[in-house]
Amino acid sequence: MQNQLRTLLYNIHVSKGAKIVEFAGWLMPLWYSGTTGEVLAVRNNAGLFDVSHMGRFIIEGPDAENLLQYVTTNNVSKLTPGRAHYTTLTNEKGGIKDDEVILRIGEERFIEVTNAATREKIWGWVNKIAEERGFNVKISDETFNSTMLALQGPKSVEIMGRLAGANVSNMKRFRVSLVEIAGFERVVSKTGYTGEAGFEIITLGEEPGNPEKTLKLIEEIERVGEDYGLKFCGLSARDILRLEAGMILYDNDADETTTPFEANISFVVKLDKGDFIGREALARQAEEGVKRLRVGLKMFGKSIARHGYKVYSQDGREIGVITSGNYSPIVGCGIAMAYLPVEYSKIGVKVKVEIRGRMEEAVVHKMPFYDESKYGWRRSA
Repeated sequence: MQNQLRTLLYNIHVSKGAKIVEFAGWLMPLWYSGTTGEVLAVRNNAGLFDVSHMGRFIIEGPDAENLLQYVTTNNVSKLTPGRAHYTTLTNEKGGIKDDEVILRIGEERFIEVTNAATREKIWGWVNKIAEERGFNVKISDETFNSTMLALQGPKSVEIMGRLAGANVSNMKRFRVSLVEIAGFERVVSKTGYTGEAGFEIITLGEEPGNPEKTLKLIEEIERVGEDYGLKFCGLSARDILRLEAGMILYDNDADETTTPFEANISFVVKLDKGDFIGREALARQAEEGVKRLRVGLKMFGKSIARHGYKVYSQDGREIGVITSGNYSPIVGCGIAMAYLPVEYSKIGVKVKVEIRGRMEEAVVHKMPFYDESKYGWRRSA
């Protein structure tokens, strides 16, 4: 474990008894008190995640918008300061290089939040494009001198209200604001990777040996959160929560051979915004249609489909492969995602999954998997 990366909060995780594992080169908490309890805490109350392993680039300067407009598929020009959006970066064939969130924190200043596994790739790619096309920008990697916490769950709104006031706690989704909490300025956004109401809190300018600003923030969140059933949560709960919400995990559910249309996130592609990398290929696919789609699968009985398991039609033909799968304590059974031919992608279509030599029944299911009147951000929207 000596050569692996550690977030600035690694010692906090160890002191709280977290099970530490390697993920995308980082030593991260898998769980603290137990995965199921942490999932239920987020769905019913609130959970706090250290997501500082995700890449954070600050892109600023006169051409910051133009650069991001060219390398991403969503329309950055629609982001006024204080807004954020979900997007993808694609290659020339329309394949997804990364799925990300872009935060606009100033007229000429953005934060690009990448996946942990793609940070180095995207850093090289964005800098290469900026240099080749002569964009007047400054790009800095703030990953190692900043932290990022995710406060998620229905009670996160009340917790944030006590931490930062009603103006922040009542922010609409995909908004971002510079806010003082626990004596220091934070970048607070409201996006979420769990499907629940929640906030991301970025603290910039930390010292690697002494993340004083973030430690004070955690102390304050813990103090307030005690009244709301707050739990520290690890990667295992985060993975189940995002799967229940139908959200992509890059390298599992999308990669450079997958387009946003195939991944069923076509809303991130704005073909009418002008030129961007991959536009020609994506415009062609939009016109011709896709041959496969990412879908949700709900298992029957107690079987759990895992990444890599094969999917078959009812008459025994191999038609796809599971990209993500786990047991959902909210749905009460195994749930999964897979890429299936379009003709098998409609909700209600029955398929089979090969699990340790047995053919187990499954059905194409809507995503999110949970009842949105009981769980998820829409219940309180």
